[in-house]
Amino acid sequence: MLIKNEFEVAAPLEKVWDFFGNIPQVATCLPGTELTEDLGDDKYKGQVAIRMGPVRMQFGGTAAITERDETAHKIVVDASGAEAKGRGQASMVVTATLARAGRGTKVLVAQDLQLAGAAAQYGRGMITDVSSVLMSDFARNMADRIDRAERGESLDNVRASSASGLALGLRAARMALARVFRRFFLPYQTTVS
Repeated sequence: MLIKNEFEVAAPLEKVWDFFGNIPQVATCLPGTELTEDLGDDKYKGQVAIRMGPVRMQFGGTAAITERDETAHKIVVDASGAEAKGRGQASMVVTATLARAGRGTKVLVAQDLQLAGAAAQYGRGMITDVSSVLMSDFARNMADRIDRAERGESLDNVRASSASGLALGLRAARMALARVFRRFFLPYQTTVS
């Protein structure tokens, strides 16, 4: 399943690209993600905890940078892992492309996600909504880290701010309801003069 998101960061392209070059720094911005080991050659071991509805899943696996294009400002990460309790597997190829947007930077993220087991039971809509919420949190956390680095603050103890599982679920549910509302009610709008 292909999921696309985009967001803007109020920092110059060069600063955001430098930030993306430091994968441990990027990982700290994604809620529920922790790198546990640098395997060298742009490969990492880590874990990702995610809550979908009432179910919390924790995946452990590896991620590797498979492409880094300095000219196009594009980075591709291939990640795969298994759920800690044996309830499924996930693999994902993430492509992030950066472009100038005024004084800031537009970040386009495409996630080609494959799920098996318990995680695959959730519908595409819910998975897309949860992904959008996580990307929103990622963008906010990244902008915060870049701002703090600009001010000369130490980033050693700065953790990603993230919503609780309940808040994440509520935000995703709100997105789903808005989608349903648009699908069923907006086509029937009439204009009154």
